[in-house]
Amino acid sequence: MQEKYLTEEHIMFRDAIRAFMEQEIEPHYEKWEKAGQVPRELWLKAGEMGILSTMIPEEYGGLGLEDYRYNAIIAEELARVNATGPGFAIQNDIVVPYLLRYLTDEQKKRILPKVATGEWIGALGMSEPAAGSDLQRLKTNAIKSGDHYILNGSKTFISNGMMCDFVVLAVKTNPELGAKGMSMLIAERTMEGFSNGENLDKIGLKGQDTAELFFDNVKIPEENILGEAGHGFYYLMNNLPQERLSIAITGVANAEAALEWTIQYCKERIAFGKQIGSFQHSRFKLAEMHTELTIARSFVDECIMQLNEKTLTAEKAAMAKYWVSDLQCKVIDNCLQLHGGYGYMNEYKIARAFRDSRVQKIYGGTNEIMKEIIGRSMGF
Repeated sequence: MQEKYLTEEHIMFRDAIRAFMEQEIEPHYEKWEKAGQVPRELWLKAGEMGILSTMIPEEYGGLGLEDYRYNAIIAEELARVNATGPGFAIQNDIVVPYLLRYLTDEQKKRILPKVATGEWIGALGMSEPAAGSDLQRLKTNAIKSGDHYILNGSKTFISNGMMCDFVVLAVKTNPELGAKGMSMLIAERTMEGFSNGENLDKIGLKGQDTAELFFDNVKIPEENILGEAGHGFYYLMNNLPQERLSIAITGVANAEAALEWTIQYCKERIAFGKQIGSFQHSRFKLAEMHTELTIARSFVDECIMQLNEKTLTAEKAAMAKYWVSDLQCKVIDNCLQLHGGYGYMNEYKIARAFRDSRVQKIYGGTNEIMKEIIGRSMGF
């Protein structure tokens, strides 16, 4: 974020988080990419730093910071070290808001302290093999039976899927009612019939475990329903703006970092006896990217402040998600080109950023869906 939006406390927090990322993540990330996931110990260290509990109330072991700027700082610092693998943002920006809004007091006492320390890793289960952005096509169902629900179905492309201890699921509790029959519930790893497939082999985000989840007659206690049964679609729509803004935050921060690496490379690389940045084409490309990212940063920061004020609309979050992720991919592609052949080598950070950025236009709702949301808001 721009300094004008940060207090002294925010800057102190940012400095501490930056040191954590540089010491605990950046030197080890290549090894974790090969392993396909980060170690559980990293989550525990992150818990000790307060990275997983910014908005969790102090009574449950959190920092109790009702200020989204702290979440944004964490996402930006991860993107800055080119490590989008640890699923901290999934927990902070997607899972925790559901828990805070819809858990009962008893549920909060049982679950939130474990989330705050990193002992429990969470995931969100929305996408299915036949239902991605079209949530009304969900097939996974949980049918009421006495004082519990019987859960059957599967989810796919689930970030934190291999490591998760629990997953917040979108399911049909009354399939015949369509969207009005959708509910949100918590399935726990230890429940009989809960299993996952192999870690999915992706183009990028190699350090982020992503899996299919399977549910075979899993007995879900009635108290594991989030909020009210049948309100799941509303709950999802209410939380998606924060998820989509978090994607935009990662996008602009990662693109800014890529531009910094590229400027440095253009100063060091000599061709025809000159710095390659001194050639007009290179200088113009760098100027274009710097301008576009300055615009993107201003827009994203404005959205962060609006989310804090609870005035960020679904349409504006969709604008941020689609436009910034498109820009991120364009900027990083241009940065790779300026690196020449070295940009295609995995030892250079720009190569990983190129691989990892592509999914930003897909998850959280494809950019085509974002345009549909924006278009409908205009009366079409």
